[in-house]
Amino acid sequence: MPKPIIVIGSSNVDFTMKMDHLPAMDETVTGATFMQTFGGKGANQAVAAGRAGGEVIFVNCVGDDLYAETMVAGFADSGVHTDTIVRETGIPSGAALIMVGEGGHNYLSVAPGANSRLTPERIDGVRHLIAGAAYVLMQFEIPRDTIARALDVAAEEGVPVVWNYAPALPFDVARLSQVAIVVVNEPEATALTGQAVVDRASAAVAATKLRELGAGTAIVTLGADGSVVAADELDGGTLHVPAFPVEPVDTTAAGDTYCGCLCVALAEGKGLVEAIRFASAAAALCVQRLGAQPSTPWRAEIDAFLAERG
Repeated sequence: MPKPIIVIGSSNVDFTMKMDHLPAMDETVTGATFMQTFGGKGANQAVAAGRAGGEVIFVNCVGDDLYAETMVAGFADSGVHTDTIVRETGIPSGAALIMVGEGGHNYLSVAPGANSRLTPERIDGVRHLIAGAAYVLMQFEIPRDTIARALDVAAEEGVPVVWNYAPALPFDVARLSQVAIVVVNEPEATALTGQAVVDRASAAVAATKLRELGAGTAIVTLGADGSVVAADELDGGTLHVPAFPVEPVDTTAAGDTYCGCLCVALAEGKGLVEAIRFASAAAALCVQRLGAQPSTPWRAEIDAFLAERG
């Protein structure tokens, strides 16, 4: 039986409006399409990994609101093990307000809710699961102390961590020495390294600097322009891996889908570049649909997309 992927992170109830353009300050945009779905970076990554065929355990906290049980049931339907999701009382689940405009670009605001209850003690309670994992996958929508504890436990158990540094919040960069693979977009790479990332060349500089700061492998995602990766297997250099050209509808959860599917491919023994292509294919499918988890593709779709695109 393959080792599981342990996803430690957030879950949110998403309230999404799709409109023809994003509003300016104090502007009201009418004629929007409304969707109530589920998201959160941790949940999105767990669902993506589950649908891609991974053995996934999700460590998370939800609240006692009306949405919580439906949300957890959706994780299970996507192949995610939910026994480590804690039902908190006296607090709602995390929530996100999302506006999606032209080209799939979006505005997001998040209320953490029960995600704030995912404490370091919760990590200690799943140490035995972390010890048997192929990878630990994390983001930054949970408390900073919890991320630090998870990094420590994974290091003590000899389990590689894939850390999606999103959203970009203050953190001790020395902790990158405990990260096997760090995945960042342009502003996140800029925040970690101080190197302004605006194109492939600057992304390569930032990826190299992330490795100098301690990360084993660094991946900088550039949206429609693909990914730049720096890794030992590239002889210390960097490589640009192109994205698959598609017409985007909504970019929400594209990065989360990428991260979840990257871990699945690596856990299956795929090489780094092949795993990035697999993740990129999943993200390309994701951006062609509206919503976070509703847009997440299943394994058969990813395989068919890759076969079609060669």
